[in-house]
Amino acid sequence: MPEPHAPHGLYEVFLRVAQDGSFTAAGRSLGYTQSAVSRQIQTLEDEWGSTLFDRLPRGVRLTAAGRALLPHAEAVRDRMRAARAELDALRSLGGGVLRVGAFAAADMTLVPRAVAQFRERHPDVCVQHTEGPTARHVALLAEGRLDVAVVSAPAGGPLSGPELHPLLEEPMYVALPRGHRFAGRRAPLRLAELADERWIEGDVRPEQTLLAPALAAGFRPAVAFRVNDWTAKQGFVAAGLGITVLPALAAAAVRPDLALVRVSRRDLPCRHVYAATPRGPSPTPAAEALLGMLREAAAALVP
Repeated sequence: MPEPHAPHGLYEVFLRVAQDGSFTAAGRSLGYTQSAVSRQIQTLEDEWGSTLFDRLPRGVRLTAAGRALLPHAEAVRDRMRAARAELDALRSLGGGVLRVGAFAAADMTLVPRAVAQFRERHPDVCVQHTEGPTARHVALLAEGRLDVAVVSAPAGGPLSGPELHPLLEEPMYVALPRGHRFAGRRAPLRLAELADERWIEGDVRPEQTLLAPALAAGFRPAVAFRVNDWTAKQGFVAAGLGITVLPALAAAAVRPDLALVRVSRRDLPCRHVYAATPRGPSPTPAAEALLGMLREAAAALVP
């Protein structure tokens, strides 16, 4: 018959012997032989340097040392039961925490759709969310502080560190006021056609904006205002203060008084969007479930 080897297994045996008052009876309850129970109690006594049971002609009885150990052994048993319950909940998605991060445009439609579906299917899992740039989420994944993050990289651009699960290739649009001369344009726009426009750009260095590939190729936009928030950018465009580049993930949430025209991929290649998980161990069951939902949401947003 098997013998318990983990320390908490010794305490289970100790508690059963204390309850049954006999090595033989405890063995029958636990599925061990009498000799196996005796060896486990001896191991525990050697560990503590104290006799825990008086061996009687018929059965055993706790010594003073055994009575002192009893409440601590019960606490160990209870903590291990709680740990097993928590681990079972994590495996079955009946509890636990899922830590999710994403960049701002992904939070406009992609991530909310996937998280809403996840919460509907697994309401007992607590979802914690963080928003920020890709570089921050890559660092948080490496530190073990996120389970899954939606991150992005320019076409052909490096993105090393986490495990990457491709979601979509995101085309770029230019957001225009409804009355703009290109508002009804169906063919993709070349940025050279917009050379005389005023631009609304993010409040960051130019090489960190969506126009970075065009800047590297020599395009120099006339920036009228620097605005970081996507909703605020749309407000500036709607007021006729300039135009801006809008990624496809943000297009589903665009204002009705704006027009979107796709930008030629020769000027702004598609941005690669991934779900990222920490490198090495397999994703947690909760993260694995969310990955599938992110793929479904991505396919619906950008076919």
